[in-house]
Amino acid sequence: MLKKRVVATLVVKNGIVVQSINFKKYLPIGKPSVAMEYLNQWGVDEIVLIDISASRNIKDPNYSMITRASEKCFVPLTVGGGISKLEHIQKLMHCGADKISLNTAAIHNPELITSAAKIFGDQCIVVSIDAISTAGGYRVYDYLNNNILDISPAIFAKKAVELGAGEILINSVDRDGSYLGFDIELINSVCELVNVPVICCGGAKNADDFVQVFQNTNVSAASAANFFNFFEHSVNITKSGIKRKMDVRLETYADYKENSFDENYRLLKKTDDELKEMLFVRIEKEVI
Repeated sequence: MLKKRVVATLVVKNGIVVQSINFKKYLPIGKPSVAMEYLNQWGVDEIVLIDISASRNIKDPNYSMITRASEKCFVPLTVGGGISKLEHIQKLMHCGADKISLNTAAIHNPELITSAAKIFGDQCIVVSIDAISTAGGYRVYDYLNNNILDISPAIFAKKAVELGAGEILINSVDRDGSYLGFDIELINSVCELVNVPVICCGGAKNADDFVQVFQNTNVSAASAANFFNFFEHSVNITKSGIKRKMDVRLETYADYKENSFDENYRLLKKTDDELKEMLFVRIEKEVI
């Protein structure tokens, strides 16, 4: 059985990584290349970089920014934002992208999914779906036009797979930046209708949220954006917390096996005697 993947999402707006809250409020964090480097050092399994300003500003993908960021990336990299034709995909592959995420194009130009899958392979094509809860159930949200479509995310995902998508990224607009945990009901509705890997995003606060979604859904991977950017070694600590309850890939030196956490998975201080002993422990610089 394949191990579940822990993914980091970098939301980029006008060339800067931002903290996104309900797709309405954005707080600056830093340069994509710097965030990418730290996430790699902390042992993340995969990175998704989404440029939310490219399509809105009717611009091509920011190739130079993606190239600089990908130079710091040594795990599979998915890139989205501003993609509207095959030429964009080809250039992004040359910039270091391993997979392409289609969101706006999947809504307004679904034929691109099929064309891209035939040329680059369906394993390279991820369809990203933003879902919002309404009185009539979950619906697909069109970020570009600030419009709620009359179709469920699950049905939309099924159609995307039929067109050639090799992976689905389902993101909860309502949980975005909320730290309320993943929307299990939404995620299950999508997983039940597709036979390709599903990544979920939106609402993660700590390792327990990952454990809950891994144990209660069939997702292949779960992603976090905001909280991974605010705590040093956040990925390692999250993986360590997950590994105490289920199997997950954890290959960095900093595995935190001997550490204790509080209820929010924050590290508890070691005793003075333990800290003294650590002064004499030699740790070689890790090379990933």
